[in-house]
Amino acid sequence: MPVSGPSISLQNIIRQYGAVRAVDDLSLDIAAGSLVALVGLSGSGKSTLLKMINRLVDPTSGTIRIGDELVDSIDPHILRRRIGYVFQNIGLFPHMTIARNIGIGLELAGDTEGRKERVAELLDLVELPQEMATRMPDQLSGGQQQRVGFARALATKPGLMLMDEPFGALDPVTRDNLTEQYKKLHQRLGLTTIIVTHDMAEALYLADRILVMEAGQIRADATPAELLSGKAGDEAEALVAIPRAQAAHLIELSKST
Repeated sequence: MPVSGPSISLQNIIRQYGAVRAVDDLSLDIAAGSLVALVGLSGSGKSTLLKMINRLVDPTSGTIRIGDELVDSIDPHILRRRIGYVFQNIGLFPHMTIARNIGIGLELAGDTEGRKERVAELLDLVELPQEMATRMPDQLSGGQQQRVGFARALATKPGLMLMDEPFGALDPVTRDNLTEQYKKLHQRLGLTTIIVTHDMAEALYLADRILVMEAGQIRADATPAELLSGKAGDEAEALVAIPRAQAAHLIELSKST
């Protein structure tokens, strides 16, 4: 499918909180259609960087472009309708049906024509049965709720998806299943995706480019293959060592059975 997602360019971005620089003079270009993972320890600046792209946080200095447009020249409400945003705690409205949760972005934009059909289309897209449209969030499992979160983020047909630990609260089986399904969705829809994750194994599987952040800066920028081959530096190697050690431990256990 042709790429529909935009390119992203960040130039000399600084985000200052008092004396602390959460993001420190960072420049980065992301190609249209990329699936990029931001990894690093807590406090490295990953979530702050993500939030600056859709203006939940504004940079202290520097410029951000989505496609050819400067982010700070776009009304934040209009900007966020063009961007899908998915996060760990999902944030479904507990008093709304699943159908209304999915369609809330269309409702806020005044786009009511064809909303029922769009909700039905999105339920199919995230592989949820149509009868779930009338249920309430507390009637769904965690994995089902996260699928609704993806459907809601995709409702306004954004080209860009920002995801902050979207699978972190899920059990391992559900997490693996949704990771696989999102990768297929990204490719099918031609999206540009940036995902923040603490899970290096998830990043290695999901992303085509991995950025390792530390102290508000990018310490490594590499493909999964480059990271696994040890070509991306010490910070990246320390993160890759964790899933590598886990895999080796499982192999040893299997030999002893």
